[in-house]
Amino acid sequence: MDEKQRALLVGANINDRPDFQASMEELASLAGACELEVVGAVEQNLKEVNKAYYIGPGKAEELLAALEEANAGVVVFNNELSPSQLGNLEEKLGRVIMDRTALILEIFARRAKTRESRLQVEVARLQYVLPRLAGSYRSLSRQAGGVGTATRGAGEKKLELDRRKIEAKIARLKRELELIGKKRKIRRKKR
Repeated sequence: MDEKQRALLVGANINDRPDFQASMEELASLAGACELEVVGAVEQNLKEVNKAYYIGPGKAEELLAALEEANAGVVVFNNELSPSQLGNLEEKLGRVIMDRTALILEIFARRAKTRESRLQVEVARLQYVLPRLAGSYRSLSRQAGGVGTATRGAGEKKLELDRRKIEAKIARLKRELELIGKKRKIRRKKR
């Protein structure tokens, strides 16, 4: 996201929250801080969240049309999306999908200056991504397994491999952060 990308904001007002509009305005500010050009917003009042798309399926169709009309490549949801909702939306809309948490992590990543702060943001980002990995392997997980894979598909093996790599990287980064913290304490004691 180095150059300004066009983005549509999406908000679901669950049970008529009184702070909904303020929350959407804040989301627009966060998107601006992330160098996104907000070109519109799609809102929906809901009694309960749709398990597949968070918003209703009809609103998802409306969102797709709005994205094409606005020539927007990014969709930013005001709400936290589950891994399956994220995967369903990416598949349906064919765009970059972010929720509020992902947007905030991106802002922190852009503004982190010290080695320690960059490592902290990377750990947070990886912990956020880890449960969402499954959605990114949908097409592979539907494939039948090949020689030596028993009943597991190619996507399942790749998913487990990537999950282990991410968990190992999180552990390594946390060790590095501990070391930085210890060095900082030693420097303080010397003062």
